[in-house]
Amino acid sequence: MGQNQPGSIRLADQMIIYPAIDLLGGQCVSLRQGRYDQVTVYHQDPLAVANQFKEAGAPWLHIVDLDAARTGIPVHAEMIAAIRRTTGLRVQTGGGVRNFEHVKLLLEEASIDRIVLGTAAVKDRAFTELVLQRYPDRVAIGIDARDGEVSVDGWTHGSGLKANDFARMMADAGAKLAIFTDIGRDGMLSGPNADSIRIMVENSGLRIIASGGIGSYDDIETVRQTGAAGVIVGKAIYEGKVKLEQCWPKE
Repeated sequence: MGQNQPGSIRLADQMIIYPAIDLLGGQCVSLRQGRYDQVTVYHQDPLAVANQFKEAGAPWLHIVDLDAARTGIPVHAEMIAAIRRTTGLRVQTGGGVRNFEHVKLLLEEASIDRIVLGTAAVKDRAFTELVLQRYPDRVAIGIDARDGEVSVDGWTHGSGLKANDFARMMADAGAKLAIFTDIGRDGMLSGPNADSIRIMVENSGLRIIASGGIGSYDDIETVRQTGAAGVIVGKAIYEGKVKLEQCWPKE
């Protein structure tokens, strides 16, 4: 299968592709390796981007509030709610979800389908277990790893926890799903860390959505072959390397 064409298109078979919308200052952006000082702005109207993804056939959106990831303040909650309401697409969203008020704002008031707990899952086990107990099918754990170590606070600090150990801890706490991001590959279009994804899939006890490094149709297929439940694609779509409408199985 060539880099520029999806060929027979098995890409989405038994794996969900999540187009990504990263929000910073009200705009749709991409960060290079999670660095806030290396920002590319792709669109000033995230809702328009979401509608484009809907037209391309996406069943889900992956939305990150990058401002909230740093501060814990739900800066873009209204925008995310508007995207969910207007497009009708299923939405998973994360970034700074660290207290029950934020959880209820997203899951109950905004009718978001799934939230992602990252920093909170590392720092506040009691809160995380309570959220998992109350919303068992609407929570994913964000496992954001730099050189195998889980990062927190918008990827700005290390936690001292190894990603695979943390994944098993979260499974023991009641989690069913995790989003595993290789920060070093995020926004680089350099290909996924297939070995790490496969290990996470096989050993964590969680369903895994992979993120980081997707730059081609081949990369999406590589993730599918690891057994991952899903893959997040951002920059590759914005840069035209992957056309979302070509990523679904042919009838």
